[in-house]
Amino acid sequence: MEISTVPVESENESMDTYRFTVIIERQPEGEYLVSVPALPGCYTEGNSLEEARLMAADAIRAYCASLLKHGEPIPIEYAEEQFIGRLSVALEPA
Repeated sequence: MEISTVPVESENESMDTYRFTVIIERQPEGEYLVSVPALPGCYTEGNSLEEARLMAADAIRAYCASLLKHGEPIPIEYAEEQFIGRLSVALEPA
């Protein structure tokens, strides 16, 4: 799991910086799938981890531009509102 800072372009060409949690997972076929939990439906992929990060930034910019165009606010994440980590769970043997 990855936490990234992604600059978001606004209508007046000034730049604000927003932080979005991105989840990058390697798929069985080898590519990397990216999801952005704060932006429902915001997914992308890349052939390498670096390409996935670049594609994530592009997808976030496009998503946020659409929000602004439609007069909607850009979501702000707060670290205290989420848990990112591993969770151990004991399971009965099959």
